[in-house]
Amino acid sequence: MPTAPPTITDTAVEARVFWLRYQKEIAAALIVVVLAILAFAGYRLYVSRRSATAAELLGNAKTPPDYEEVIARYPGTPAGASAYLLLAQKQREEKKFAEANATLQRFIEANPDHDFVPTARLAMAANLESMGKDDEALLVYQQVATKYANTYNGPLALISQVPILKAKNRIEDARRVCEEILTKYRMPGLHTEASGDNRIETVWAGEAMRQLRSMKPPEQPKSTQPTATAAPPPMIAAPSAMPAGPPPASAATPRNPR
Repeated sequence: MPTAPPTITDTAVEARVFWLRYQKEIAAALIVVVLAILAFAGYRLYVSRRSATAAELLGNAKTPPDYEEVIARYPGTPAGASAYLLLAQKQREEKKFAEANATLQRFIEANPDHDFVPTARLAMAANLESMGKDDEALLVYQQVATKYANTYNGPLALISQVPILKAKNRIEDARRVCEEILTKYRMPGLHTEASGDNRIETVWAGEAMRQLRSMKPPEQPKSTQPTATAAPPPMIAAPSAMPAGPPPASAATPRNPR
């Protein structure tokens, strides 16, 4: 015979029995969940207030010691990271290029995944240029151009190499860098029948074109074959020798003297 479906009363009884049997475990789990929610909310509130306090302190900072205070008191905050960059800029303005690079290196080590890490690397290269260390600056530009090619800093690192290469009389290398910019960093645009190109120049491509125009064209190899002498015009050419033969009939025959 088919069994009758369980009634609502039976379900309620089973639920009550389950609660009586596991009420301690259920209560403990609920307490843990509530405490976790409260802890997370408290942490978010703490982080928010800490970041707000750090931002306020950074807003009032004017001197290098002020920026150092923000860095020391509020590491790991957005204001603390920004304090590194502002301190490095202040040191650069005071022509303390080595100190600025040390600050930027500290920023990179403390914030390796920060969006401004490639910008900090470019600033370090510029400081090296200011110290006359062009070879080191060129190496940093090349590293940034390779590692961050798909960011705003990639073409900036490339175009920054050109003046150094030109100063070193490495014209072909400078030309190659400009051509690389023209190849990689031109944006799709409207097609124009006059130019036959469906791309428009970015600011980097425009600067690369300007640099290319300022360079001397590559020297053509000199030909080793002798240059052919142009034939003189027929009017001034030397007359050719007349062939020997009998004089014409109409010409008078000279008489021998008696």
